[in-house]
Amino acid sequence: MSSDEDTGLDDYCLIDATRPPKADGPPYAECVLCREPTEYPESYKGITFCPVCEWQEAQRTACSG
Repeated sequence: MSSDEDTGLDDYCLIDATRPPKADGPPYAECVLCREPTEYPESYKGITFCPVCEWQEAQRTACSG
């Protein structure tokens, strides 16, 4: 087995799943779906989800084979 075959499962799905940096503390950005606080800093520009909505979005867009 070569080192190219030893890739993790993260390499399988081709969807770019970049995540914003975690916030050290308040203020937190609000979720774009439910407006609950997220784990991300308020200064982050882009789409942010709370942990619940992030999980639901991941389930909805998961690679199904």
